[in-house]
Amino acid sequence: MAVVGDSLFLSRQIFAKKHGFLVKNQFYGVSVRIPSRTYSGIRVRDRIECVRSTLQVNLEEEVKVSRSFPFPEGFLGMDVVSERELKEKGFMGMRKTKLVCTIGPACSSLEELERLALGGMNIARLNMCHNSREWHSDVIRNIKKLNEEKGFCISLMIDTEGSQMHMVDHGGASSVKAEDGSIWLFTNEKFDGSRPFTVQANYEGFSEGITVGDELVIDGGMASFEVIQKVGNDLRCKCIDPGLLLPRAKLSFWRDGKLVGNNFGLPTLSTKDWADIDFGVSEGVDFIAVSFVKDANDIKHLKDYLSKRSSDFIRVLAKVESLESLGNLEDIVEASDGIMVARGDLGVQIPLEQIPAVQEEIVHICRQLNKPVIVASQLLESMIEYPTPTRAEVADVSEVVRQYADALMLSGESAVGSYADKALSVLRMASGRMELWSRQENRHSLLSQCQLGVALPDRIAEQICDCSVEMANNLGVDAIFVYTRQGHMASLVSRNRPNPPIFAFTDNSSTRMALNLQWGVIPLHVELSDDMEDNIQKTFDLLKTRGMVKEGDVVLVIADVTPTCATPSVFQSIKVKTVV
Repeated sequence: MAVVGDSLFLSRQIFAKKHGFLVKNQFYGVSVRIPSRTYSGIRVRDRIECVRSTLQVNLEEEVKVSRSFPFPEGFLGMDVVSERELKEKGFMGMRKTKLVCTIGPACSSLEELERLALGGMNIARLNMCHNSREWHSDVIRNIKKLNEEKGFCISLMIDTEGSQMHMVDHGGASSVKAEDGSIWLFTNEKFDGSRPFTVQANYEGFSEGITVGDELVIDGGMASFEVIQKVGNDLRCKCIDPGLLLPRAKLSFWRDGKLVGNNFGLPTLSTKDWADIDFGVSEGVDFIAVSFVKDANDIKHLKDYLSKRSSDFIRVLAKVESLESLGNLEDIVEASDGIMVARGDLGVQIPLEQIPAVQEEIVHICRQLNKPVIVASQLLESMIEYPTPTRAEVADVSEVVRQYADALMLSGESAVGSYADKALSVLRMASGRMELWSRQENRHSLLSQCQLGVALPDRIAEQICDCSVEMANNLGVDAIFVYTRQGHMASLVSRNRPNPPIFAFTDNSSTRMALNLQWGVIPLHVELSDDMEDNIQKTFDLLKTRGMVKEGDVVLVIADVTPTCATPSVFQSIKVKTVV
């Protein structure tokens, strides 16, 4: 049994009536009077009882009682890859940056998905631009099978197509090479299969306003063409920058160095997108990423729709990939449950040299507003064709990790590339090395946080989480344990990017899957009771039994588990425990 040694305990409770503490040996308490006031519509009584700091000493003299629990062995729902990593490398060796893999034809079988899961995939992304509804259902079923039968914790994300111009699947190989000087026809004529040197566009008005001499760019620069002839609604083009034409690659037009906006006015969510969203709800996905978000209303509208369609809390991520989204960035971040920096499409709409600064600014704003952020597009683009990345790509990945983004995402590298496993391995090794280097160089520092909460309980929760991270770093604790039902305090701790890993214990499966995207958080599914001491002792016993904690480990414990009794209350606490 894991026995708790010296323990420092700080707690804060706000009750409608006074409650007391039973603390052995020593106790210091103070009741604080504050003026009567209203915070965000919540009336706070003149007297807040039991704002207390307590100190427990000489705990070795306490009688140690053996406990038994009615839970089956192994009920601790921890991802098997995280468990293995903890046992092999210890707490401080655990990777903090999360990994998202786009699932495509190159990695969709059960065996291929399991290899990605073993390689550290935290979230499987399904791009609704590609493949059939039945194909997506099979992938989702296989992911859930791996979670249930093999002990993985992989969240599911669907990514809407959005109203955009793109190529229709060419019906042949996964990619087609456009050679320098070759002549291609771009048409909206519908046809089955593939035709030599012919690309079918999905948008009927794709050529409206386009003139001879304009430049047609594929997927933000994968290949480029010059328009040499306009034949009705079709465009005959000459390849001026050779490259790969991937299925459903996005099309954009440029004239005199400026983007030609010939698809403005299209809705953010098309009729197909709404059908895909209903499909995601029925399949029980955890995240929906919305393409080409223009303003916060796009996100609010979808979240309102989801609240009526599903009893589960599906998180909505906004993809930042257009000038409109940059113009309304802070409002979009506040309205969403997270952000994806889609650098490929964003790089089409703003000068290339601005991408690094814009990326860093988006990551910074997301941390300030406590929203997870994924950096995506072309992280290891060369690995679509080659088994080894360029050194510049590795440097790019490392810079994203240095900026403390929550997650890195593979797109074509895993979906259609020949080396999905190796690409994921590169992400994992590069992110782990940069995280270690940052700690060794003492580059970690607390972000000057903006205040998010308005009501007093929310403000106190923020202060507890901010102080707990500073305490964890200063004391050099091995891990931070957070007991939470909704995941809010776990996300607040993650926002501060602590040195030790964050273990989030929750009895809510939706919360567990959402926390899978948060930097440094390892979510665990456990049964929680109103008795926090019992929760803590129970999880320590199980972790020690499974060899995940050992004698001498120091853990900082935070809790926001509100008792399910009728008396309204808010409870948060900090406790430091040593395993002996």
